Amino acid sequence: MADKTYQPGIFEGVPAVARYVLFNLAEKKVTASDIQEALKRLSPLANGSDVVLGIGPSLVTALGADIPGLHEFPDLSRDGIKVPSTPGTLWCWIRGDDLGDLLHLTRKVQKALAPAFSVRHVVDAFRHSLGESGHGKDLTGYEDGTENPKGDAAEEAAFAQGMGDGLDGSSYVAVQQWVHDLDAFEALGDDERDHHFGRRRSDNEELEDSPTSAHVKRTAQEDFDPPAFMLRRSMPWMMSMQAGLMFVAFGKSLDAFERQMRRMAGHDDGVVDAMFSISKPVNGAYFWCPPMREGKLDLRRLGL
Repeated sequence: MADKTYQPGIFEGVPAVARYVLFNLAEKKVTASDIQEALKRLSPLANGSDVVLGIGPSLVTALGADIPGLHEFPDLSRDGIKVPSTPGTLWCWIRGDDLGDLLHLTRKVQKALAPAFSVRHVVDAFRHSLGESGHGKDLTGYEDGTENPKGDAAEEAAFAQGMGDGLDGSSYVAVQQWVHDLDAFEALGDDERDHHFGRRRSDNEELEDSPTSAHVKRTAQEDFDPPAFMLRRSMPWMMSMQAGLMFVAFGKSLDAFERQMRRMAGHDDGVVDAMFSISKPVNGAYFWCPPMREGKLDLRRLGL
């Protein structure tokens, strides 16, 4: 993608710390004009690097716009496995090196969006213990994002192309907050842990003899037809004594994530990903991340 029209923070590695901030429309009387004015105020702050912006399907509808392929996150729960759908209106991934700075930036974003939008949910996240390959680790100690495509392949997987002005360079993102049961994880033996993930924690090598329920085998991107490549940018989070992973995956569409999540939940063959025995998603939403144009968010598809 020669002109690099995507929000740069999506392509960069995960930051030292981040905040995931979800906004709702403040009240039913908010008009399309109110929303447009709020987005105009937000635009200088949402530079695509410090603040990555995602627009929910309901907000697109409220603006009388249409983004091809964007829809609400489906509830993929089955047979006691919960994969909930919790639609969101507007999402900001606020990135940086210092949580204090991110707090001040969050307040600026909040004020720019007020009074049309109000904060619904905030999750603070952090990069944990870099592995040898440069990827951050999950709180279980396993590297996250090992199978991410790289270079041109990453751009091809993560960003829309050939869709026209205002769409090319945009990205579709799936966001889920997973809560870990670290007691259940710690109760497993070393070999059992490795077989849950399908990798050795000690050297991150994939295990050929892991069971079909191993996370690596459930989500092997090249095993799908067509291949289900996406760019993961997940980060650990904690609040008091609760902790887990903010799963964030960017794609040129929502198709790759949805096919992987269906397989994880056992919709394809009845085999449930072993991750569900030590962690569970408590929310799930889809957003559209607009492209950039001359260093600013390109919101023409939303009528701005």
